[in-house]
Amino acid sequence: MKEHRGRLTKDGIRIYEPADFAGMHAAGAVAARILDDVAEHVFPGQTTGEIDRIITEMVEAAGAKSATIGYKGYQHASCISVNHVVCHGIPGDKRLGDGDILNIDVTVIVDGWFGDTSRMYVAGKLPRKAERLIQVTHDALFKGIEMVKPGNTFGDIGHAIQTYVEAHRMSVVRDFCGHGLGQVFHAPPNVLHYGRPGTGAVLEEGMFFTIEPMVNLGRPETKTLADDWTAVTRDKSLSAQFEHSVGVTADGVEIFTLSPGGKFHPTYA
Repeated sequence: MKEHRGRLTKDGIRIYEPADFAGMHAAGAVAARILDDVAEHVFPGQTTGEIDRIITEMVEAAGAKSATIGYKGYQHASCISVNHVVCHGIPGDKRLGDGDILNIDVTVIVDGWFGDTSRMYVAGKLPRKAERLIQVTHDALFKGIEMVKPGNTFGDIGHAIQTYVEAHRMSVVRDFCGHGLGQVFHAPPNVLHYGRPGTGAVLEEGMFFTIEPMVNLGRPETKTLADDWTAVTRDKSLSAQFEHSVGVTADGVEIFTLSPGGKFHPTYA
């Protein structure tokens, strides 16, 4: 569907109308519920391909459409990124080992609106260093979300994330970023997870975008494998990511992809 609502800023960022928030909440809720429901299917010995098959069925059962199946040739309803895979991991025959951590990223389309979210999971017992990485990444996302309000800038969001992560002696991936969305999958702006305060476009009520920091235990550099999708840490260090879709309100922010069951963090149980 072509994006047609609202107006564009001078930076090419679409400003949506108050009534459009409902569509984003509906799409975000479907994506978030799928990530809640898939949690029980993550365990040692499970394959990432089977997890994706289950997600595909969940998308269909919800009456939604997968945004990723057919996107630039991609053929799965999720990206599943295990251990040192930063993002865009392709589901397949890989079996999860005890202590593996993984990000599952799902985007659905509901009545023309895109709901995009990802979160971390663990197969079996969560190792201590992975637990610390996951916690810092989770908290960094919310440090960024705290900066979302009219008058702040996208640089303020990136700076909040970067300073928090680096204070914990971890690194923010710079090769990938968040993005605008709404009635399209990807649109301006690029939402960087690093930056300087007061730089970048100014936030306005009605902007919709994702914040999705990727954090590495080691260095920030990544490389993309021969499949042209899978991005991994160059130093093979562990990587984690959390993602929410958000909208700027008159006085702050609404998160469209909150977990219905409070399962956004893998230690919820």
